[in-house]
Amino acid sequence: MENVIIVGTGCAGLTAAIYTARANLSPLVLEGRLPGGQLTTTTAVENFPGFPDGVDGPDLIQRMHQQAEKFGARFQFGTVEEFQSGKPHRLKVDGAWLETKALIIASGASPRYIGIEGESKLIGHGLTSCATCDGAFYRGVPVCVVGGGDSACEEATFLTRFASEVYLIHRRDSLRASKIMADRALSNPKIKPVWNATVTGYLVDAAGEVEGVKLRNTKDGSESELALKCVFVAIGHEPNTAAFRQALETDSNGYLVQKTGTRTNVEGVFAAGDVADHVYRQAITAAGQGCAAAIDAERWLADS
Repeated sequence: MENVIIVGTGCAGLTAAIYTARANLSPLVLEGRLPGGQLTTTTAVENFPGFPDGVDGPDLIQRMHQQAEKFGARFQFGTVEEFQSGKPHRLKVDGAWLETKALIIASGASPRYIGIEGESKLIGHGLTSCATCDGAFYRGVPVCVVGGGDSACEEATFLTRFASEVYLIHRRDSLRASKIMADRALSNPKIKPVWNATVTGYLVDAAGEVEGVKLRNTKDGSESELALKCVFVAIGHEPNTAAFRQALETDSNGYLVQKTGTRTNVEGVFAAGDVADHVYRQAITAAGQGCAAAIDAERWLADS
């Protein structure tokens, strides 16, 4: 019987591990398919407090991992396949059942990419899903945003602060974003829409960095190339909640719903980070929620 199990080892999960370990709860932390979360695919992080010269994403995660271990957190590789709420809560992990009094779900969300072969190797090398994280690295050069919804328009507008021009690539001839967001993007002189186009490939330089994209016109099938330095994919995220959706309340997009603080609709189950947050999606906000979930869990255990 565990006091607390934490699912996920991104910023939210590791911060929760640090706090619960320091509270002598000896947490068991489950590392899933992408140990370390999305930061492990980021080459540089410049906006995490305390690192004026920036820090590599994997290095930041490793430091947090070591800090949690220092205080007594235990780590186990495994993917949650099934969840049963109750007293205790039960998790089926790689075929074996684990039991815990409290559960913190910090399994994050996975950005949707285009699905082109070899794409994963370019993430962090001119391919990203976060303008807030990486936009400042591309000052004075052309970039593109792939997508047509509110997120794509918001990312494109944000990127005009840095890039020389922002190509907004959409497979249709009109945006599906809300009118106010679409108007804001299309009225910006730095944003150049590329209508009826899909990205079919990436152009890569000798150093392995993106230097352009291959496009196909969805109307006539013609192909073209576009020179640029970074591709920002804004076609949505998929919260990693499949194993929990039958027992826990989610919104229409599958994100866990937080009731009071980080509490879910099930007693003793808490949610932190991108698994519940589809608004901010930053390393620092995930860490903050991990801290809150740990404190919520500690107080709940003390009162139970």
